[in-house]
Amino acid sequence: MPVIALVGNKGGAGKTTLTVNLAVGLMQSSRVVILDTDPQGSSAQWRAIAEDDAIPNVVAATENLAEQVKALTAENDYVVVDCPPYVQASQTLSILRVSDLALIPVQPSPFDLWASIHIEEAVTEARQQNPALKAVLVINQLEPRTTLSQLMREALVEIEVPVAETAIRRRAIYRASALEGRSVYAMGKRGKDAANELDDLIQEITRL
Repeated sequence: MPVIALVGNKGGAGKTTLTVNLAVGLMQSSRVVILDTDPQGSSAQWRAIAEDDAIPNVVAATENLAEQVKALTAENDYVVVDCPPYVQASQTLSILRVSDLALIPVQPSPFDLWASIHIEEAVTEARQQNPALKAVLVINQLEPRTTLSQLMREALVEIEVPVAETAIRRRAIYRASALEGRSVYAMGKRGKDAANELDDLIQEITRL
């Protein structure tokens, strides 16, 4: 699935952090580019301060996203798209129509759960033009010992989008690596556990 869209409906869900680290994980064995369609340009900012050359290029979105995605997929194995934090944004709707997978990070909070309902509706709408579009929820910034985190997977059953078996835990290394313009893969032993869970997620989604 060459086009993976990271989709959210509220800020703070960890969408860009997951975008850049997922892209670096995929880059271990594939040609990868990040398409930054978020007006905030966080992925592009990360790339601008990056000290590590072994990270994907980040390209800014053009007005004709469909043609841009087509051109990028011709040159890369994966195009990882950082979408705006609003599912009804024109960029998000356009990207969903040309994506293979919508990956939806959801924090263990009622607000993220409610926001995910609107993403489900947008995915359903996009499938009218893109019937092959797959969608997966990813529990992000999980704190396993909290009651809310333990109940989150059960609560997500109410949404008709499958939940990835792999959850991404809340780890300080994600913030630390971003401040240094790096991925967790470049953080040595400190980033090993985070890199391992990302690898697990990559294996899971590439089998879909």
